[in-house]
Amino acid sequence: MSKFKFSALISAACMMSISFYAWVGFSQSPQPTVRLTAEPQISQILPFEAEATTPSSPATLKLQALDAAGIPLENARMGLTILTPPKNPWFTTDFPIVEGTKLLEIEAIAPKGELQIQQMLPIRGNYQLLAKVTPIAQNAFTPIQQTLTLSVPENGVKYRNFAILAAILLVVGLGGGLAIGGKPKIQAGEIAPERVRLLLSGAIIIAISALLFVNVSAEIAQSKMSMPMSHMTESKPTEKTRPIARSQGLEVRLSGDVTATVGTTANLQVQVTDTKTNQPVTDVLLNIKVTPVEDEWIAFGYKGSPDAAGKLVWQEQFFDGAPHQVEVEVSPQPNAARQFLPLQVSQIIEVEGVAPPLSVRLTVLAYFTGIVVAGMAIGFGLQRRLLGRSQLT
Repeated sequence: MSKFKFSALISAACMMSISFYAWVGFSQSPQPTVRLTAEPQISQILPFEAEATTPSSPATLKLQALDAAGIPLENARMGLTILTPPKNPWFTTDFPIVEGTKLLEIEAIAPKGELQIQQMLPIRGNYQLLAKVTPIAQNAFTPIQQTLTLSVPENGVKYRNFAILAAILLVVGLGGGLAIGGKPKIQAGEIAPERVRLLLSGAIIIAISALLFVNVSAEIAQSKMSMPMSHMTESKPTEKTRPIARSQGLEVRLSGDVTATVGTTANLQVQVTDTKTNQPVTDVLLNIKVTPVEDEWIAFGYKGSPDAAGKLVWQEQFFDGAPHQVEVEVSPQPNAARQFLPLQVSQIIEVEGVAPPLSVRLTVLAYFTGIVVAGMAIGFGLQRRLLGRSQLT
């Protein structure tokens, strides 16, 4: 090998080594990030409980954008999209229609690099939080896109209730197995003892009745939830519905969808305008609260400022199928030149519920039937073993 080729080889190896170590050093150096904190702690967050004796409380989620040195990125625009846990056909949740859908999407101004919301999490599983941070001033910092995971365990009460129901079904099946496994007395022309035939007939009737009950009740619930949707027209202002408020030289307008369906998001928007100049107003604070009309728990909450157009736009899913009320209170910022009494607007959102798919109902029925069959098999085996021992003695 010539000296020239040898020198070129050595130079190439050195360049590759320098590039490799530079890449390793860059990958290990601190990077801008989005930090997630929650109240209560993430490990203590539980999903929504429809039959709880006390109103469920939403989780307070706080996203903070930090630079490589851990300093908050100020004057940022932060976007957040919350995706529910994916579908699981074998172990479904209380709201199977909600699985694998978008729960919330919001983009807001973050003067101190923070975005804080209140959000009720409907089901157990791993939620994906897609965070996007961009500077308000161009090229102020490098935009950040990050995916965070929020794991929500199942409520322990659900496991306890399931264990109690499974024990009852197992005992029923065990009793049936003991009855079938008894010493048979077959009469002439019969293919099975009378008590066995009665027991099997009763089991078939119970299974058919349970299947009919599950499907009919689901369809009735679906029709009841759909009744408000059948005669929906544009909502007229009432004591609880006031989407536009004008006072003290300001106009606050709450607009967007007035109907929604479980499994999809509704588009909502609030805008603040100066009635004299018809220009957007930005030096105000928005306090948004979304609650079911007939309940006390909070589905969604946010406090912050509008953007440069005086707007705040968000998408939200109403997962429980009940009408919701969206309330927005607009108040002046503490150091703003314009001071005024708070203004309030509100809107009722009619929500159409969706019944669980037939496959989910049949899967649940199959589980319960399997428990009964397992109990019958155990009881039958025990009875036959006892009969065998008595015959030997």
